[in-house]
Amino acid sequence: MASVAMEEDVQDQAQFDLESCIVNYTGHAKIDRLVFIAEKSLGKPLELEALKLAHDEVKKTDNTAKYTEVVQKIDGRLGAAYNLDKGFVDQVDKRAAQKQERLETELHAYKSNLIKESIRMGHNDLGEFFYERGDLQNAFKSYVRSRDYCTTSRHIITMCLNVIKVAIEMRNTMHINNYVAKAEQTPDVAADPVVMAKLRAAAGLAFLQSRKYKQAARKFVEVNAELGSSYSDVLAPQDIATYGALCALATFDRAELQSKVILNLTFKEFLELVPELRELIRDFHASRYASCLRALDSLLPSLHLDPHLAEHVPALYRLIRAKALTQYTSPFTSVDLNTMAVAFNSTVAELEKELASLIMDNAVQARIDSHSKVLYARHADVRGQTFQRVMSVGEAYLRETKALLLRANLLQHDFVHKPRRQPGGEGVGPGGRGGLAGEEMRRGPAGMFGGADRHLRELVREVM
Repeated sequence: MASVAMEEDVQDQAQFDLESCIVNYTGHAKIDRLVFIAEKSLGKPLELEALKLAHDEVKKTDNTAKYTEVVQKIDGRLGAAYNLDKGFVDQVDKRAAQKQERLETELHAYKSNLIKESIRMGHNDLGEFFYERGDLQNAFKSYVRSRDYCTTSRHIITMCLNVIKVAIEMRNTMHINNYVAKAEQTPDVAADPVVMAKLRAAAGLAFLQSRKYKQAARKFVEVNAELGSSYSDVLAPQDIATYGALCALATFDRAELQSKVILNLTFKEFLELVPELRELIRDFHASRYASCLRALDSLLPSLHLDPHLAEHVPALYRLIRAKALTQYTSPFTSVDLNTMAVAFNSTVAELEKELASLIMDNAVQARIDSHSKVLYARHADVRGQTFQRVMSVGEAYLRETKALLLRANLLQHDFVHKPRRQPGGEGVGPGGRGGLAGEEMRRGPAGMFGGADRHLRELVREVM
């Protein structure tokens, strides 16, 4: 039933407010999000609305490749004003070629003069030029090349943030993690809460893309509220709340959810921007699973239109629902599946399949009576296990005590074999010549060890 509800919610996008959603973004993030929404809304009115806004935004930039892509997606459906403007493309490309040539000439002159600060600025200017043109590979290379000419902590942080921004757009999690770590190791970075907030948000995105949801949740809930709209070219504050809340619901236990989300004053400021998420978390923590899952279902249409979250929505939804089922069944010895199905907005058949899957994964310790539709918990015999553990420890202690007493008695009776040496240095131990030991050896094993065996058996009987 969960999968059917998700499919129906993806199709029902009539109430999605595109204008209020997109106003929180700037630059590439705004254009890319509009194009993504259009791709996810093929054949629906929302598709043309998103493409129209994307066309108007991209025409303000120098990214002619993205402009051409958007026009092709429109395919003449919005009238002549939204057809390909060849003159505009040629004019922008010509102007961009001239600017690129000028920037490269200036950089070459800076390198000839060996002025580190000018060389760094030259690479930064080239990186910004390529980024505005949509050439992410060359933008990444230019920003990275400025690293060798950074002379202050501020320069290093600026370089890292530029590289991270491009890496996020390229979906390269390895570069994101590397440059987040490099920026965090820079002196004085902790003194700037906005920079730290950007780094934690970027790290959270990298973990989200790698499907490491618990690490992602921890990073998102640590983002400082001072971030505000300063990262709108990558993420909006509402995204921090959404990503952090969903990842936390999917992976945090009840104690972590209470301490790191509900009582987290900083993260609470982000949750205030998305009231439905705030109520959803409270319902989940208070075990009001029916209202929690209904609220989650109502959020699915907008979640599927988020470029960073869309591919993770099914997995997060399953994890949240599985955790709700596990927490619901844990206090009881038996649960009526009919009552439980009402609580989870599901049918008994669907619920039975979900519970069977959780039992197979060892997430729920129970068995299902399919005839009477009752779930019986298999609680461990804690008392029996405790007695068994006490008996095992006692037996081990007894064995060790007997061994210590045996050794003490052996030492008390001086029953220790000590080889003797003659003045000439010739040993008279086992195998030596002369003496008692040699005589016992000549008499054979019985003569050498017979008395010792009898004495040892007596000592063992005394100890035992």
